[in-house]
Amino acid sequence: MLLAVDIGNTNTVLGIFQEQKLIEDWKIKTEEDKTSDEYAFILLSLLNFSRLEAREIESVIISSVVPPLTPVFQNACQKLFEIKPLIVGPGLKTGMSILYENPQEVGADRVAATVAAFGKFGGPCIVVDFGTATTFDAVSSKGEYLGGAIAPGIQISAEALFLKTAKLPRIEIKKPKKAIGRSTVSSMQSGLFFGYIGLISNIIEKIKRELGRDVRVISTGGFAAQISPEIKSIDFFEPHLVLEGLRIIYERNKQEEI
Repeated sequence: MLLAVDIGNTNTVLGIFQEQKLIEDWKIKTEEDKTSDEYAFILLSLLNFSRLEAREIESVIISSVVPPLTPVFQNACQKLFEIKPLIVGPGLKTGMSILYENPQEVGADRVAATVAAFGKFGGPCIVVDFGTATTFDAVSSKGEYLGGAIAPGIQISAEALFLKTAKLPRIEIKKPKKAIGRSTVSSMQSGLFFGYIGLISNIIEKIKRELGRDVRVISTGGFAAQISPEIKSIDFFEPHLVLEGLRIIYERNKQEEI
């Protein structure tokens, strides 16, 4: 079995693959102050909860946008599984040409998501990842990573309103019944939710014009299930896109070793 780990700024997502099938997945809070022993205990607890055993894990691959936690998870996996994980980054074969001015600036999660999107839907395509930041990644018809856009995530926007104003409260992100709010909370929800839909739709359309015709748009990430149905230009919702990309990258590197 393969353990795929995506370390994000807010959450860390983990998935267990049996060959090409995702048989289990979990989401835990990303906490930089935790030790490798603590994360090893969390991993073991998750496996036990799902009636899986550590000895069944044969390989591990990690993508991380939190550099201090990368060696922490490496150590945790080495202690628990006696396996040296593959780390998505320079030197690892992804099968996708990165046409960024500085390829090392592209987050490992963005690479994994676009690899999976192109593998499943072909190109050109756009991946919209609703994470801590909302990212837009463009892939050419040849499977080249072209670049994209980065916007504040909807949760960051909500927190900014709360933290940077004297009287606005912290609110739940949800679709309000009407655009015209009749209370402070509903007014904030209207501005955030409908304003965010406008932001997403506008950026997608601009990237589409630059890519040309027949562009597929795929969404993923924490808020994707809630927001994607409101955006007509999003064609597919894939909740496990990054994990699937990690599996594909692992398989490409395993084949290289063989």
